[in-house]
Amino acid sequence: MDAIILQTLNGLDKGSAYALIALGLTLIFGTLGVVNFAHGALFMLGAFCAVTVSKLFQLSHKAAEATGVDFMGQPKFEDVLYVKEWFGNDMGAWLIDWSVPLSIIFAIPIMIAIGFIMERGLIKHFYKRPHADQILVTFGLAIVLQEVVKYFYGANPIPTPSPEAFRGSFDFGVMMGFDPNVIIYPYWRMVYFAFSLTLVGGVFAFLQFTTFGMVVRAGMADRETVGLLGINIDKRFTIMFGIAAAVAGLAGVMYTPINSPNYHMGMDFLVLSFVVVVVGGMGSLPGAVLAGFMLGILESFASLNEVKDIIPGIDQIIIYVVAIIILLTRPRGLMGRKGVMEE
Repeated sequence: MDAIILQTLNGLDKGSAYALIALGLTLIFGTLGVVNFAHGALFMLGAFCAVTVSKLFQLSHKAAEATGVDFMGQPKFEDVLYVKEWFGNDMGAWLIDWSVPLSIIFAIPIMIAIGFIMERGLIKHFYKRPHADQILVTFGLAIVLQEVVKYFYGANPIPTPSPEAFRGSFDFGVMMGFDPNVIIYPYWRMVYFAFSLTLVGGVFAFLQFTTFGMVVRAGMADRETVGLLGINIDKRFTIMFGIAAAVAGLAGVMYTPINSPNYHMGMDFLVLSFVVVVVGGMGSLPGAVLAGFMLGILESFASLNEVKDIIPGIDQIIIYVVAIIILLTRPRGLMGRKGVMEE
C-alpha cells in the first residue's frame, strides 16, 4: 500500500509537467491547427527565465571591506551583491532565496512576447500548409532555440534551488498511520502539483467564463462563421498562442528545482507531450490534462524495481505501449473530437 501511494505521488509532478505542456500544445492546435514542435523549447525557455533571474539576483561588484587593509597595507575587497546593496541584506537575501517563484513575474511577459513573435514572424505563414511542413519548420525552430540557449548558458545543467522553506520533505506515512520515513515527498513537488492544478484551472476558467474565451471556443468549432460576424478571430488566436507559450514557460519556471535546466530539456519532454496529446485526443483540452496525469503516474509505477524485474526496460516504453493500446481501441484518443486531423 505504501509503495502504491508513493509511486502515485512521484507520478504527479511529472504528470503535471506533461499536462501543462500538452495543454499548451492543444491550445495551439485547437485554435490555429498548427502542429507546433517548438513547444518543448518554450518549456525550456521558461526554465531559463528562472535561471536568468537567479543569476541577475547574484550579480555583484568589488567593494573595499570595512575591516581595513591586508598585511601589505592594501585595502581589502569583497564581493557585494547589488540586490543586497539596493534593498538591504535581509530583503536581498529573501529575493535570492525566492528567485524561482519571483521568476513568474519576469517569465509571463517574456513568454507571451516570444509566443507573439513566433506566431506572427513564422508560424502564420504555415497555417494552410501540410502538417508535415509545420512539423519540419517548428522542429527546426526548436533546434535553433536550443542551440542559442546552449551558446549563452553552456551545455551543463544549472542547479536552481527552490526557496529554503520548501527544501524539506513531508512525511505522508505518519499522517496515514504508517511508520516514519516510509512515505516522504518533497515539499516543492507538492507545490508544483498545486501550481499545475491552479494554472490548468485558470486556463479552463478563462476559456469557459470570459467573453474572450467563449469567442475563442466558438472559433475553434467554426472559424469561418465567427469571422463572418465581424470578429477578428485571427487576432484572438494570436493572443491564444501567446497564452499557450506562457503556460509552457511557467511550467518550465516552476520545474527548475525538480530538474536542473539544461539546453535539451525541451526535447526530452516534447515527444512525450505529443504522445500525451494524441492519447488524450487531438484538440481536446480535458483529454490532454487527463492523459498527462495518467501517463505520468503510469510511468512512475513502471519504474518500480519489481516491475522492471518482470519486464526489463518497461519504464522507458510504458507511455508508448499505452498509447498504442489506446489508439488501437479508440483511434481518436480518450476524448478526441470527430474530424480533427481526419481527412
